[in-house]
Amino acid sequence: MKSAAAAGRRFPARAVIIDLDGTLLDTALDLAEAVNRMLADLGRPVLDPAQVAAAVGKGAEVLVHRVLTGRPDGRADPALFEPALGAFLRHYHDTNGLHARAYPGVREGLQAMHEAGLALACVTNKPQAFAEPLLARLGLAPWFAFVQGGDALPHKKPDPRPLLHAAARLGAPPALTVAIGDSLNDAQAARAAGMTVLVVPYGYNEGAGVQGLDVDAIVDSLLQAAGLIEAVSAV
Repeated sequence: MKSAAAAGRRFPARAVIIDLDGTLLDTALDLAEAVNRMLADLGRPVLDPAQVAAAVGKGAEVLVHRVLTGRPDGRADPALFEPALGAFLRHYHDTNGLHARAYPGVREGLQAMHEAGLALACVTNKPQAFAEPLLARLGLAPWFAFVQGGDALPHKKPDPRPLLHAAARLGAPPALTVAIGDSLNDAQAARAAGMTVLVVPYGYNEGAGVQGLDVDAIVDSLLQAAGLIEAVSAV
């Protein structure tokens, strides 16, 4: 996928919807510590943070299933899964934001979008109870009109409905909404929603690259993304 900067493209928008893990923040060490505390509780060997990062992307439940089974589509026995999920959520409450950091260009990009008059929302598959305090702890919350967690609606990305719901709350039609993420989940949701699709190459994407994704552009940072978005006013 060629970069939009190289092609000289600009994307008209009233709103921008941004993913959290792997797009705004590097949260791999927080998640890995919670996962490994959970595994220790279960008497299982701990994992390398890179292994945990490759399992991130579809919410806490899928993360725990993947860790327990070692397979992307694995489903653990309920007798094991239920206590494991409870342990993970308990430990993640303590590790959430402990090691997380904003990726380069995130703060500058958010500020540039804000100054351009774009409405911003964060839509993530992370549970609401973790997403909101995490953004607040890292000082990113003030840029967003709202944060929409993965349990705010019955459906998670790659279903397009979380993005469509957020765009409606922002008062922007899908055709004038840019969605920025780091994964196949994000790209599929945004494409199905009829939005402009931008992805960053530095995130998780379940351990795969982003070059083959169906997107409008790969951007090196949120700051670069901000420079490619042309803010348009409501008629």
